Amino acid sequence: MVPPRLSVVQSSEHSKSRPGIDRPDHSWAGDGARAGEAAAVVPHGLPANVATLPSADRREKLRMLEALLFAASEPLDEGRLAHRLGLGDELPALLEELKGFYASRGINLLRVAGKWAFRTAADLAYLLEQHASEERRLSKAAIETLAIVAYHQPVTRAEIEEVRGVTTSKGTLDVLLETGWVRPRGRRRAPGKPITYGTTEAFLVHFGLDSIKDLPGLAELKGAGLLDSNLPPDFRMPEPADIAALLPDELPLDSSDEADEDQVEVEPQAEGDGA
Repeated sequence: MVPPRLSVVQSSEHSKSRPGIDRPDHSWAGDGARAGEAAAVVPHGLPANVATLPSADRREKLRMLEALLFAASEPLDEGRLAHRLGLGDELPALLEELKGFYASRGINLLRVAGKWAFRTAADLAYLLEQHASEERRLSKAAIETLAIVAYHQPVTRAEIEEVRGVTTSKGTLDVLLETGWVRPRGRRRAPGKPITYGTTEAFLVHFGLDSIKDLPGLAELKGAGLLDSNLPPDFRMPEPADIAALLPDELPLDSSDEADEDQVEVEPQAEGDGA
């Protein structure tokens, strides 16, 4: 007796596989029949498991991405992640998918300082307070100075004092430099060439900011009660900007005191070279 031949039947939403009817039992046919059944194909001539491969591949990439971010001791940028995992344009979508997955969990995937890192969910921070080391509180003068540097950078010590209206001690700036939140940028193109200060990447990471432009604006500060409601009508806040490169009015920190950067040497015009 010749065993029946297998044929591919496209299933519909109303059809169900029933043992012995839609999917005959060929166990009696031996290894040859089972091999033939394994070679059965779905429409378009693709192996039966191909439809699951893209999903499985994406899940594996998400797992690898999750492992790298979890094990990292510092936030990772997309360029480093892409190089490590061999990913291209799909990386942003994978990061957003992973971010959405962790949005309601005990740890969240956040973008800080243009990089990605896992952080404890903000509403659960109290659970870890007993394990955190005690940190020294900043003085009111240090907090005011840090805010001025963040919003007005690049800024010199004299400019900080002008905004605050009081003298700023050297110790206040030293404390902020020790925290790693403030850094010397360069020197102002002015008499004495005073040092200019700006914020660092560590500042963004500590306060959970993607960029310095995410600092709260005037309305937000008023709403939080951090600004006097009786401010002058013409009061304006500077637009925070943190440009890594030196601005035109800044000199490098190691610029020589003898060198006059503002002078431009002009070659004498040769005779007969009239316009």
